[in-house]
Amino acid sequence: MTAPTPPPPGLTVRPATPDDAPAVCALLNEIDVLEIGRADTELAEIQADLKHPEVDLERDSWLLFEGARLIGYGLLWDDSGGERIDIDHYIVPGQLPGALHLFDVMETRAAQRAAANGAPRAVVHLHLTLAPTMDVDALRGRGWQPVRRYNVMARQLSATADPLPPSPPGVTLRPCLEEPDRRRAHALLQEAMTEHFDFQYRTYAQWLDDIDAERVDWSLIWITHVDGLGDVGMLRTHNDRASMAWIGNIAVLRQARGRGLGSHLLRYGFGHYAALGRDRIGLGVDTDNTSNALALYERHGMTLDYGVDTWELTLPVTSG
Repeated sequence: MTAPTPPPPGLTVRPATPDDAPAVCALLNEIDVLEIGRADTELAEIQADLKHPEVDLERDSWLLFEGARLIGYGLLWDDSGGERIDIDHYIVPGQLPGALHLFDVMETRAAQRAAANGAPRAVVHLHLTLAPTMDVDALRGRGWQPVRRYNVMARQLSATADPLPPSPPGVTLRPCLEEPDRRRAHALLQEAMTEHFDFQYRTYAQWLDDIDAERVDWSLIWITHVDGLGDVGMLRTHNDRASMAWIGNIAVLRQARGRGLGSHLLRYGFGHYAALGRDRIGLGVDTDNTSNALALYERHGMTLDYGVDTWELTLPVTSG
């Protein structure tokens, strides 16, 4: 196996540990302020990433230091069990040599992970805001290209303007307070999202790890039931972001679309969080979503907060 290249002079790299979560969170919030104008990363998000059972911190995480200052962070994970590998890459401005070094080691590791899966290539994905601290010309020079755009949408809430909507005839929502409903919510989500870009099937156990189930408030996840059709959709939200309430998923099975259920679930989320006193709510949406979700959200008053591009790189695999 080829020895790893050393970092540029004056910089050091080491793997992350769970104890590094506060420092990583501070770095990401420093970058958030530069890219979107506010700190938007919660410590719990980083803690969940660093304890995820599918991440080998020793080989799949990188902290880049200039002296004692943390200036870069990388994390790699493999949801596909095949060619698709995902990475996070964060760097402060003015540190291009360090940024490129992180890409060197992360791309090498991505090819190794895909090879271990028996894949003939690695297809690596990275998400960057539209005004990233990373030099995108340098990124393109390495063969990376943007392949998809996501919008983070947001909307103001008020208890007077956003009451809980009445349920359409024959439609009921129930929270996932018991294990059978939690499993049902997972199954509905996996089925409804199959045709979406970047979808990777997750088992129930994997999904619980992904959403950090130990911290989930299951009363904020609802299943949609329609008389005569059964359970046909789910709404997953959470209330642990300082900047806004958040809708993680709105999912409706294909056979139940066209009945206004997506609108009902969206308005239900608005009403629920307005009643809790939250004044803002957000979600992320694929701008090329085949169900035309972006138009749905815009019709209900959601507007662009910031955009995120998915960048892609295809690599030959290596062993090791």
